[in-house]
Amino acid sequence: MRALRILLVVVVVLGGLFVLADRLAVNFAEGEVADKLKSHEGLATTPDVSIKGFPFLTQVAGGSLDDVEVGIKDYEAATGTDGRSIRIDDLQADMKGVEFSGDYSSATASSASGTASITYAELLKTAKSEPTQVMRGVTANVVGLSDGGNGKVKVAVEATVLGTKLPQPVYVLSTVTVQGDTVRVHADSLPSFGGVRAAESEVRSITDFEQKIDDLPGGIKLDQVQAGKNGVEISVKGSNVKLAG
Repeated sequence: MRALRILLVVVVVLGGLFVLADRLAVNFAEGEVADKLKSHEGLATTPDVSIKGFPFLTQVAGGSLDDVEVGIKDYEAATGTDGRSIRIDDLQADMKGVEFSGDYSSATASSASGTASITYAELLKTAKSEPTQVMRGVTANVVGLSDGGNGKVKVAVEATVLGTKLPQPVYVLSTVTVQGDTVRVHADSLPSFGGVRAAESEVRSITDFEQKIDDLPGGIKLDQVQAGKNGVEISVKGSNVKLAG
């Protein structure tokens, strides 16, 4: 019995040491991947990297990680025009089947899915901010975006009719969609300005707008989008996504 107790103690101690070594190794690897990703993508801040699954060391031996979660705050995504960018507040991606080199200089996920968010204030920069003539004597421009409920974006349009600014903005509910690498905002119905209706094409030049986002980390792509309380919520996905290298 005494020998059995000693054996059990040894097993418990060795098991504890293995768990400790495993956790130290995974913490080191998370830091290495985060640093490589920051450098590879030119990020302003170090991303959060969490390697899932236990034990980690057996995954390392196989050269592949089952599941890696990456979080990037305030990511500046290129828009493909005039060198401008749009800020994505919170990009979260879950990477599956991550193949990596021994020094973590390269890492590629077989698939990835996640979410991203863009505030209404940031998306507003895409809309026409300067008053634009929609018909003779009437100018208008978008001055605000907000949650319209039921997955819609509420677009506030300020108008001036015959030199007099309307006392209140005109509001329209719009549908937000993703087409390829572009987020589009399209008015469900068109407003009138002081009881006057302009031609549809002229009004839509104000109410409807789009934002291209073509430079997400690792080559992940836009998938779907919906309006939320504080901004638009985007789902992203990709295959053969590079974390580094």
